[in-house]
Amino acid sequence: MQTNLADFIKHTPEGEVADEILRKCVHCGFCTATCPTYQLTGDELDSPRGRIYQIKQLLEGMSATVSMQHHLDRCLTCRSCETTCPSGVQYGHLADIGRNEIEKQLGRPALEKIKRDALRGLMLNKPLFEATYRMAQTFKPWLPKKIAAKVLPRRDAGRVPQTVHGRKAIMLEGCVQPGMSPNINAATLRVLDRLGVELLRPQNAGCCGAVNLHMSAEAQSLDDMRRNIDAWWPLLEAGAEAVLINASGCGAMVKEYGYHLRNDTAYAEKAVRVSALAKDIVEFLTPEAERIRMKMKPGVSVQTLAYHPPCTLQHGQKLKGSVEALFSELGMTVLLPRDAHLCCGSAGTYSFFQPELSQQLRDNKLAALGELKPDVILSANIGCIGHLAGGGQIPVMHWIEYLDELMTV
Repeated sequence: MQTNLADFIKHTPEGEVADEILRKCVHCGFCTATCPTYQLTGDELDSPRGRIYQIKQLLEGMSATVSMQHHLDRCLTCRSCETTCPSGVQYGHLADIGRNEIEKQLGRPALEKIKRDALRGLMLNKPLFEATYRMAQTFKPWLPKKIAAKVLPRRDAGRVPQTVHGRKAIMLEGCVQPGMSPNINAATLRVLDRLGVELLRPQNAGCCGAVNLHMSAEAQSLDDMRRNIDAWWPLLEAGAEAVLINASGCGAMVKEYGYHLRNDTAYAEKAVRVSALAKDIVEFLTPEAERIRMKMKPGVSVQTLAYHPPCTLQHGQKLKGSVEALFSELGMTVLLPRDAHLCCGSAGTYSFFQPELSQQLRDNKLAALGELKPDVILSANIGCIGHLAGGGQIPVMHWIEYLDELMTV
């Protein structure tokens, strides 16, 4: 695709990235076949191809419009289009650039800005979020249905191992996961403890940066990344072998620290190393499959397991098939629903700001999963787990929790 970027962005780092991405796009339309929003609306402007064209117009000098903002807001940033694209178009990076520019030009209506800032502030204030979530769990029967559907049942973390091991890795605890489902992190600690790996959890680390980035608060997002690098760097220098992440959305973010901080002379080199050492829990455990099998309880009854692969794992981190392969090595089968490549509609804060599309996608995903008649639905991201659990009766949990239950103490 030919480009002629406007002077305001042509010679900037963002302009260079956008120009390279736009030139790769040949407008073939393969992406429309796997775009969740286009499948629902049939509107070309709700497809990756249509959104790319709108961003191109914006960066070539057309003034931002409410329509542009509307169609980019409706994008889940699931990156399914990237998996499908034969030309290697990095749509996610282009979408971030387009959203940020529209935000600069248009801003938001006052009420919408208040809502967005309030949600962002709540999610990023861990004590406040946990207290608010606990209150919501207590009063769930009296909450409006749409709000109650977003609240998981209360579940204790269970045993948290304190054993010191020679092998060490860092665990990103996340901003909302400890409050929504504390057992996920605890289960991760227990599984790794059985394998002789101690997970370090520096208290000065925090959100991975995704919440701020995807709500057009880029400067704050970069600060989140720098804070985490500062928290992790001494531990990496002391021999921690990986930054281990059990929420695939956070994993996709941390693996791109090198990209986002490429122009920061103080952090660029460190960011590249952190991204290289970031691993989803499935990447870390796959080489340990035989040792895990040896520690599994004998005579465990086999359940029918359905698996929803999060977009951030299969499209963002390019780890399609990884969880299924690990379970296969452990002698278990996880069933994939039809259209497993399509988003469930969670997508971080998307379900709050695009409730109709989000619910349609969730209902479609639950219908496909229900066809498998599973005893349990497994996933790999807290957002997907909470979203799916709020729409059906089948238990939904992180696969690391299920694995933890199958292993001996």
